[in-house]
Amino acid sequence: MSDSQTATLERAERSEYHRIVWHLAWPAIALNSLQSINTLVDRKFLDAIGPDALAASGGAFSIVFILFALALAIGTGATALVSRFYGADEKMRLLKASRQSVSLGIFAGTAFGLAAYWSAPLLTSMFLDTHTSAAAYRYSIQYLRPVALAMPAMFVFNVLASCMRAVGDTRTPMYVSSIQILLHMGLNWLLMFPTRDVHLFGHVVRMPGMNMGAAGSGTAFCISAWIAAVMYFATSNRTVLGRTWNLQWPENAWMRRILRIATPAAIQNLVRAVSMTVFMIALRLTPQGAEATGAMSMSLSLESMAFMPVFGYMIAAATLVGQSLGMRNPVRAERLAWSATHQGVGVMTVVGILLFVFASPLAAVFVTDPEQRCLTMRYLQIVALSEPLFGYAMVLAGAHQGAGDTVRPGWVTVIANFGIRVPFALIFAVWMRLGTIAAWWALSLSSMAQGVMMIVAFRQGKWKEKQV
Repeated sequence: MSDSQTATLERAERSEYHRIVWHLAWPAIALNSLQSINTLVDRKFLDAIGPDALAASGGAFSIVFILFALALAIGTGATALVSRFYGADEKMRLLKASRQSVSLGIFAGTAFGLAAYWSAPLLTSMFLDTHTSAAAYRYSIQYLRPVALAMPAMFVFNVLASCMRAVGDTRTPMYVSSIQILLHMGLNWLLMFPTRDVHLFGHVVRMPGMNMGAAGSGTAFCISAWIAAVMYFATSNRTVLGRTWNLQWPENAWMRRILRIATPAAIQNLVRAVSMTVFMIALRLTPQGAEATGAMSMSLSLESMAFMPVFGYMIAAATLVGQSLGMRNPVRAERLAWSATHQGVGVMTVVGILLFVFASPLAAVFVTDPEQRCLTMRYLQIVALSEPLFGYAMVLAGAHQGAGDTVRPGWVTVIANFGIRVPFALIFAVWMRLGTIAAWWALSLSSMAQGVMMIVAFRQGKWKEKQV
């Protein structure tokens, strides 16, 4: 075969891999983009209540992030097992893995949800001063408690969505979770604000409202999460997963198998969450204090426009790597992983440029308080520089997780967060009193380092040898 023919075949193969990745990724990209809008609207509604409510969301964010991280860890275990069995065409083991993952999700979600509900005052006091930020402290508890009651449902629908994606069905999760998000938006409006007159297309419309404030935001999430869980159970019957509502009692052998993958992922997510917790505490100790905490909440929501769509490529990489290893084809797994990574990094780069250029108008639209607005603008400009390398970190971590290798991404997370982000924030932002801007730089540099380390880890290829 001539060199030109070889080059033509390689281009055709790359094109086919890009098509396969896009086919799996676009529904998840669409869903996560909608989730970004939902988060922004949620924060804008809280900002409309006042700066204290926005600061409260920043305080509650770290707690909710930990709960979400634990749910995602069980979903990671489900993805690795179900995708591997799907690729190997082992349907009975696929069904068993999905049922056992759902059972684990129910038990874990119930336990962590109840713990968060009863410890909400103690947890909130870690992030918000009960004296100088008394209103924000109160709002945070009002928001957190109904969210905690949603945890069993949230764990379940995360596991079921992971199982569906593992068998190549990314559209059903897109439809179901989109309904949940739209319902959440509508309930936010209904529950958070009082009845009031709104001008729509030249007409005055009286909009009903329950005037629950921050508690209404948490309640909206709780209701929409439980409805989504029921919908996931109902729609799974139309997939290869079958009747997932036929629950099974957890079996020790399967629990150990799932937890071998999920535990390092949970530790990784907890490290990320704990580092974010310490980071938020460091922000509270800067001269800007509560303003910095509120700015962080809105800034992350705006930044999610860059990284939330890339979760679609992370999901595609995890699914395709797991399926390919089930087929005993590690070469296909590696090429598909790089294809997903390059597409994801392209998206992160473009959105990062947009965040840098439009940082000021974005902050002006979504943040009312002048000091929070300034801090939000500077966050977007600084963190935008790290988006391409953070894209490598995200998608390649997904590829490792799809292979069931959750240890190496865990170590990368530990080094990036506790070797760079936390000490840099404490030293420069707090001890040297350089303030919030120094903390933003610590966050950006740690994301860049995480990307470089994940590229090195993936190229080493140890993930190809992982047994699940």
